[in-house]
Amino acid sequence: MHRRRVLATALVVLSWTALAQSKDLALISNKSNELVELTFPELVKICKGQVSRWPNDKEVTLIIRDPAVPEMKVLLEKVYGTSKEEVKATIASANHGRTSHPAVVIVESDEEVVKRVGSLPGAVGLVDVYSIRGGVTVVKVGGKLPLEPGYPLHGN
Repeated sequence: MHRRRVLATALVVLSWTALAQSKDLALISNKSNELVELTFPELVKICKGQVSRWPNDKEVTLIIRDPAVPEMKVLLEKVYGTSKEEVKATIASANHGRTSHPAVVIVESDEEVVKRVGSLPGAVGLVDVYSIRGGVTVVKVGGKLPLEPGYPLHGN
């Protein structure tokens, strides 16, 4: 009886881990940005802090969860294409000298990403597609919305 309970618990934990690692991420934007679409290379530049201003001169800020958490596996693999340590170094470099307006802000939860993006003009964020609530705009990446075939931020 005890073995079954342990086995059942282990299976539940493993399935949660698999689900966490295969999340679809959505790019969201502050409604005042008037942003409806980005190419994938443009998104990569924003994630690496290589874009500091939008065409309307608003400062760009990316809001994300810690790239080291399993839920951000898609971000690590598809956007940064490197290790967690190298991503953190890239973010630190992008934020260097931008103390009043950082290029990338790391927060604790998807809910906080949505809240911060909704309240900060110029902000965009990456969240689990099922965490999106009102107050933000979902942005197409490479001509696709989340859950459409061919969407570049689709989990495995």
